[in-house]
Amino acid sequence: MTLLVLSLGSNIDASKNVVSAITALKEKFGVLSISNIYESEALGFSGENFLNFVASVDTNYSLQDIFDYLKKLETCMGRNRDELRFSDRTIDVDILLYGDSDGKECGLELPRPEILYSAFVLRPLAELHPDLKHAKCGVSYKQLWNQFDSEDQRLWPASINF
Repeated sequence: MTLLVLSLGSNIDASKNVVSAITALKEKFGVLSISNIYESEALGFSGENFLNFVASVDTNYSLQDIFDYLKKLETCMGRNRDELRFSDRTIDVDILLYGDSDGKECGLELPRPEILYSAFVLRPLAELHPDLKHAKCGVSYKQLWNQFDSEDQRLWPASINF
């Protein structure tokens, strides 16, 4: 079994899309560990607030199978790949960690670089896996969050029922 950690976010009909994504992930992977869901302002563009969270599961699926499934899930949920990098999203699902894989076989960089500079990724990751250490830094996610300067990236717990 390999630990898979995902970051998810939405700012288009966000509550509905977050619940739909969680449902789809549970159908595919079974029981998930899910962080609190956080609301944050859009970064890099003017848009509605985002809902973000981290989910993890131990899995036997290959990284390629997971990558392909997540792209299909995003497309089925209305993700438009022709949009700018910083734009509104029905759903965005990123692989943060897949065991100790560097992700190169799928064209990814793992651990995902955003972990170190995006509060909406690091805070829920530190909540879900506080003692797990970043493979490149050798520092726990809890320590990374405690050291993180989040003044420019406000986020707060959201109340979502699922």
